[in-house]
Amino acid sequence: MVLVRRSAAALLDDAKSGNLSKLLAEQALHQLRSGVGASELRSWDRSLPVLLTDLVEAGLGGVEVLIEYRLPYSPKRIDVVLCGVDPRSGTAAYVLVELKQWTHALYYSDDLVTVPGYSEPVLHPIEQVERYRQQLIDFTPMLAERPESVSAVAYLHNAVEGTGWSLHEYQVTRSGHLFTKNRRREFLDFLGRRLMPTGDEAVARQSGRAADELLTAPEAPAKPLLSIAAREIQDREQFVLLDEQQEAFSLVRDAVRASGQQNRKRVVIVVGGPGSGKSVIALSLLGELSRQDYRVLHATGSSAFTRTMRKVAGRRAPRVQQMFKYFNDFMEAPQNRLDVLICDEAHRVRETSVKRYTRAALRANARPQIDELIAAARVPVFLLDENQVVRPGEMGSLDEITAAAERNECDVVVKRLQGQYRCGGSDTFDSWVVQLLGLTAEQPTSWSAAVGDSDEQYLVRSCESPAGLEAWLRARMEESGGTGRISAGYCWKWSDPQRIDDVPTLIDDVVIGDWKRPWNAKPDKRVPDAPESYFWASDDRGFGQVGCIYTAQGFEYDWSGVILGPDFVRRDGRWAARRTHSHDPAVKRADDAHFGALIRNTYKVLLTRGLRGVAVYSTDPETQDWLRRVTA
Repeated sequence: MVLVRRSAAALLDDAKSGNLSKLLAEQALHQLRSGVGASELRSWDRSLPVLLTDLVEAGLGGVEVLIEYRLPYSPKRIDVVLCGVDPRSGTAAYVLVELKQWTHALYYSDDLVTVPGYSEPVLHPIEQVERYRQQLIDFTPMLAERPESVSAVAYLHNAVEGTGWSLHEYQVTRSGHLFTKNRRREFLDFLGRRLMPTGDEAVARQSGRAADELLTAPEAPAKPLLSIAAREIQDREQFVLLDEQQEAFSLVRDAVRASGQQNRKRVVIVVGGPGSGKSVIALSLLGELSRQDYRVLHATGSSAFTRTMRKVAGRRAPRVQQMFKYFNDFMEAPQNRLDVLICDEAHRVRETSVKRYTRAALRANARPQIDELIAAARVPVFLLDENQVVRPGEMGSLDEITAAAERNECDVVVKRLQGQYRCGGSDTFDSWVVQLLGLTAEQPTSWSAAVGDSDEQYLVRSCESPAGLEAWLRARMEESGGTGRISAGYCWKWSDPQRIDDVPTLIDDVVIGDWKRPWNAKPDKRVPDAPESYFWASDDRGFGQVGCIYTAQGFEYDWSGVILGPDFVRRDGRWAARRTHSHDPAVKRADDAHFGALIRNTYKVLLTRGLRGVAVYSTDPETQDWLRRVTA
């Protein structure tokens, strides 16, 4: 997606007439379905004319300019992409430009800088634009074949190197470049080396074709977390962290250094929605900090996630498996024995680690689980989404963790992640699901109304039967490749396997009319030709079984089919959560004040697992009629 595409010369004319920012604002309202703030308008007015003037002066008036180009599978937008012709090879060339109005900035640490008017350190502009470049290449196969065709530039057109300037301390080690106001001539020379002058009409036409190629290039889906986890532990660069993700990573790294120097504990809390990159940050930290000889472990409250990480990340190095723990593994952990404890999916932190078989002595002296996790490391890191609490007793909220940190006399650092990288990077879909489930005061709209005339690529469908839903998934996988899974609300019993002809066999518990399918296998109940429950989402054999919240949460697949059971239905224009239709023993024990929220959060998790599309079906006719309308 791009807001505006025109030649540099045409855009400069628009800017001079005062129409460029208006055009961009109109396109933002049209494509993004949102208004534009005063700061963004001011940024366009002050930065774009400077760049466009430079392009025309450099003889590049015919270069195609893409303004506010959205990265594939990401909500992030590159300020400007210049599309032209490489003077060396005669082939398409692209220059990504990140524009900054800063007048001065100071080096903070490694890849962070401080800027007047910003409350927190931000990513160095070279690092920011280079990560955009890497993301674009990684998810655009056409560019991955010739990465040298893409360059990245940060242009601080108001900044003069000298007083109040220290960004030169940043060591540029990759292909990012930074230019300031007093290095404008160098910037023009750089553009001349990357893009052929467009005075020749044929070159201008070729520049247009380069833009066409980029805008129509197929986008490969995001790298599945599990397929690269093993390599990630040994090579962090498999993940490209963008903006707030990298800032969160850097804040943890700085907290680790500070805790050693100041002899004071620091708790870091990273809050983000589904698909905002929390687990990517967690794995990046684990790989990087372990290579720096810090004592670091990863922990979650999810058996499926932990066991999958152990299996995949430890496949070539079994010792790596021991870096993945559970929250309740730290009841007896010595205080501060670890440098860092990374608590992923921290919304699943429970009130206590006491279990059925916990020893009496430990049971008598049990502390809140949050306190145990904080005590275990000098820098405990909690990554959470408060809207993914799906069981009673889960209490990993920002308020609870902050209170526990203050109770233990720890400093607290909070970082919020914006956007999401699952669901095709579609903020539109994420917002639509929130409205759909009544998690906001806004009334739900149809998917077509939410999308409008934008070039939204995420697929949303309703199906008239579970068989139709399954067929839709199969068709998508056959046509486009990728993985697909069916998940459902926990509204049917979950049987142990039965022995048929002396072979353990899954039972078709999920019965809807004449359509019957089994739940995924139970934990520790192995069945031939079916993955263990922990690996349902990541093993190709998981298709054909129905997953539940406990096997879907924390994972992703390309195509998602979601069955809404009779525990969550539409009545009188609103949702009703019905306890009598739930088969989840834990959730059924919740009081009336929390039961509805847990069911609602369950379906939010299930609906946001798909990378490329989702299909929905409800067993309740009234709800199905409503879904048919809102997915149209």
